[in-house]
Parts: sequence; C-alpha cells; structure tokens
Amino acid sequence: GPNGIEEVDHIVVDGDVIETDEGNLIVVHTPGHTEEHLCFYWEAQRALFAGDHLLGKGNTTWVADYSGCVSDYLNSIDQLHALNLAIIYPAHGPPLENPPEALARFESHRRARIGQVEEALEEHPSLSTEKLLAFVYGDTLPPGMERAAAQSLEALRDHVRTLGES
Repeated sequence: GPNGIEEVDHIVVDGDVIETDEGNLIVVHTPGHTEEHLCFYWEAQRALFAGDHLLGKGNTTWVADYSGCVSDYLNSIDQLHALNLAIIYPAHGPPLENPPEALARFESHRRARIGQVEEALEEHPSLSTEKLLAFVYGDTLPPGMERAAAQSLEALRDHVRTLGES
C-alpha cells in the first residue's frame, strides 16, 4: 500500500475521538475539497490539522467537482468557525495564525467567485468553460493553473445552477 501501509485497521468518521499522549484529536468531516475530506481538531491547543481544506498562503483552495461541493465547502467553513480555533495547520504552506480572519478570507473569496460566475452566466448563459475562464480570471490566472481553475469554475457553475433551481 501507499507509504508502507498494508491495510486500514480502523476507519474514522465525524465526531470520533482519537486519544493521544498530547490530548484528544476530534475527527471533523469537512467535505468540499473532496467529499470524504477530514480535518482533525486538537482540543488541548484549539488547533486544527486542516489537510487540503485550507492552504497556508493565498485565499483559495481546490474545491472538488462533485455536485454540491461548493455548498459543502462553505458549510465546512461555517463548521470550522464554530470551533473557535487558535491556529490552523494546513497540509500546504505555513500555519494560519489568525483562524477567524483566514476562514473569512477563504469564504469571501469563494463567494466572490460565485458572484463572478453568476454575473457571467446571466450575461451569457451558455458560456464555454474557456470563455468563463477568461471572464472570471482575465489575464490573472497563473501559468499551469488552467485545468484546476476550469474544474473549480465548473463546480461553481453547478452551484449557481442549483441555486437558480431552488
């Protein structure tokens, strides 16, 4: 198996408590990056091991392309706000030392992207992904990020359409 692990001996789910010598870790289901994404809350330090749910730099992260992923991501952000975190340790980048500000920044960025996609689709309902990329990002998209940005925009398009149907 990966990293020398031969088999899983225990599957954890939301709310499970993992006892360690340094205090309990609570399993927190945080879908959005993937449907089954988990974070781990270290009670004693009010710290979160965030995996790929948040990044240590910037204001965005990869949101999956399953139906409902954007709503899941935003709901997961709300769930993390409620933990009153002191620090967040993402899998990529430096620790986030001001969790309320970081969570607000990630949420604000995602909501702004939703607004951009809504605006684009109001003006051009059948916009291709390529043209949607140009509308939303203009010339600001870093090289090599086109595929990830396109998948993220498709997830946002699905989110906007779902909101329009409700």
